[in-house]
Amino acid sequence: MKRNIKSWLVWLAGLTLLAQVASAALPLNWFSEQGEMPTLAPMLDRSKPAVVNIATRSQVRRQDNPLLNDPFFRHFFDLPEQPRVRPQQSLGSGVIIDAREGLVITNNHVIRGADEISVSLNDGRNFQAEIVGSDPATDVALIKIPAENLSALPLADSESLRVGDFVVAIGNPFGLGQTVTSGIVSALGRSGLGIEGYENFIQTDASINPGNSGGALVNLRGELVGVNTAIFSPGRNPGNVGIGFAIPSNLVKQISDQLLEFGEVRRAYLGVQMQDITPELANAFGINVQEGAVVTHVVPNSAADEAGIKVGDVITSVDGARLANADSLRNTIGLMVVGQEVELDIIRNGKKQTLNAQVKQTRQTSPNGAVHPKLSGATFGDIEEDSPYFGKVEGVMLYSVKRGSPAWNAGLRSEDVITSVNRQPVDSLESFKPLVYNADQLLLNIVRGRRAMFLLLK
Repeated sequence: MKRNIKSWLVWLAGLTLLAQVASAALPLNWFSEQGEMPTLAPMLDRSKPAVVNIATRSQVRRQDNPLLNDPFFRHFFDLPEQPRVRPQQSLGSGVIIDAREGLVITNNHVIRGADEISVSLNDGRNFQAEIVGSDPATDVALIKIPAENLSALPLADSESLRVGDFVVAIGNPFGLGQTVTSGIVSALGRSGLGIEGYENFIQTDASINPGNSGGALVNLRGELVGVNTAIFSPGRNPGNVGIGFAIPSNLVKQISDQLLEFGEVRRAYLGVQMQDITPELANAFGINVQEGAVVTHVVPNSAADEAGIKVGDVITSVDGARLANADSLRNTIGLMVVGQEVELDIIRNGKKQTLNAQVKQTRQTSPNGAVHPKLSGATFGDIEEDSPYFGKVEGVMLYSVKRGSPAWNAGLRSEDVITSVNRQPVDSLESFKPLVYNADQLLLNIVRGRRAMFLLLK
């Protein structure tokens, strides 16, 4: 009898635990008094019309062997003329955030380099889109379609998200058409992944696959909490393994507002070069600190200079948030609004101090023909802290080049770094301007990715 009672108690405990697990897997109050089955269908019926499919077409220049460009070589071996460009297509997703203006948010990598952007709505309509602006550093882009009777997703406050909140991903994986997957928020504030220049990702286990990029991550009220942007795929497998990343809605709004107003992001700039604190450096400085960023250079007249930051200072926190390393400092500052006041905790000569700084905008200029006609359509500026070239290459960076402009036709592209003009070295925007003004021709030394080359503009 005692054994039966014991078995019954074990069975009852297991049933109770199973009920708790079941209740954790589904939101509370989903079962109505009538016993209706839980469903996301009503929320999705409202949300899906705001999620669009994006198809792009572009012409990619072929990287042929130089011998193939030699007419004699082709004639000798009887090789046919090869086309200089090849068409390229890609698929992705987007989210309508303003129904009246036809504004659609997506990832920069979805529309990057596109000659034609086609947006398909859930109701079957199709429109050609134009780019309002894009920000490669956060992988956010804003496009516009000339459509009426649209549905937009309301934006949630992503700061209120908690680990464990239920979320739903809506997108166009593998070009199959609109697809819905569900999961929870697995982590918040993910950074240091090396995916984008500035990172503050929502991590989710909702399935996100190729083609979901730019799609919606919504809560159970149908509000946009993030824009799906990347997946973690070990090895060469491009599929989902339960680790996906989304850009928080608050950051999406901050970036899209600037793109709409300025056509670009005016990013905050502290004006320091830095490196990670290491046990060896900490010992050399005589401090007991394991995390933070050591200032190695202060840009004159920058926010850091005006705040009194000096070389050798160790910045340990920003606005009370502890910094793990130099990347976390760059990431924190870069996601701020120009003009924002920040409080910096530092260690100088072994003593703790607190300094206040007002972050500035990175210095940029858009010549529009005023400096040199061949540079019209390009926006130049000093190399930002988020750039992989920062602290490694001296020069000026092209932040944007308008397609079809003289600068574009001359071969200049966004994120090029000009290191010399007519063999004269360039170390800043101020040194760049007089070198190009009224020059008969421009011989530019350019760093692009891992390559360096000369470009002659006559």
